[in-house]
Amino acid sequence: MAKKRKLGRTSDHRKAMLRAMVTFLLENGKIETTVTRAKEVRSETEKMITLGKKGDLHAKRQVFSYVTKEAVSKKLFDEIAPGYNERSGGYTRIIRIGPRRGDAAEMALIELV
Repeated sequence: MAKKRKLGRTSDHRKAMLRAMVTFLLENGKIETTVTRAKEVRSETEKMITLGKKGDLHAKRQVFSYVTKEAVSKKLFDEIAPGYNERSGGYTRIIRIGPRRGDAAEMALIELV
């Protein structure tokens, strides 16, 4: 099992933040965040899209338990996942966009391909 980044948060806070970011990414197609967060969000988003491609009852229940908005879960199964049927992974792209002005943290744009 791959080691997950802690992102300077408690496990509950980290899980809630990642769920919210994955939901937002699936809803809007792209988000701007730090590079390390983007890498974690990529991992979780790709898992959700893979479940969306399966589309069976168990996969739907897993997605509905993770994604925080029901409408976004429905969009995942109806619109997003079918577009990746011929693709076996690599559903997201991370583009580095330079340092953040306040604390010089390396920023990135993560988007659905």
